[in-house]
Amino acid sequence: MFFEREAHLNPRRALRDLGRAAQALGVEIILGTKAPGHIDLDCTGVQAPLPDLRAVRGEMAILHCPEITINRTIRLLHPRIPLYLVPRGGSIFMIGGTMIESSSDRPVTLRSLSELLGAAFAIHPSFAEASVMETGSGLRPAFPDNLPHLVRRGDVLHLNGLYRHGFLLAPAMAARVARHLIPETTHAHHSECNSA
Repeated sequence: MFFEREAHLNPRRALRDLGRAAQALGVEIILGTKAPGHIDLDCTGVQAPLPDLRAVRGEMAILHCPEITINRTIRLLHPRIPLYLVPRGGSIFMIGGTMIESSSDRPVTLRSLSELLGAAFAIHPSFAEASVMETGSGLRPAFPDNLPHLVRRGDVLHLNGLYRHGFLLAPAMAARVARHLIPETTHAHHSECNSA
């Protein structure tokens, strides 16, 4: 299926760009340190102490294949999992799509890697000569409805459950967080809605 306005992004590059933009606005980003005793907002993903939150494991491979030019995401319907191939530029492609109900954080499994690489080959036989640059796995936080939720526990607001849609839903969820944490944004938001 062809979706003319469908887009894709490189999440690593997006995070670097967002981090630089936040720092340019005066935000201090601190990595590798313990969180302070009191926080207003918890976005710790699968580590958060929330009922019904579960981990969904995803696995991927990054391939380098100069013989192929693909500019759009390709989705492959697979008997077990819907896979996708995403061009990253410079003849680099990411193939992924696994959704495994598991909280294991071990490296990518042979079964998933075989399915991913087999799917790439099924998309185009030139992928047989691709270099496997990287494989990886990660855990996505999800609630039973697979939608993100804002949950207040005591005086801490938890934003969690973004599942597979973090970059798509983050702006809308950030606006909701701001309305909860900064009361002035609630009034500004209402005025904008009333004037529209």
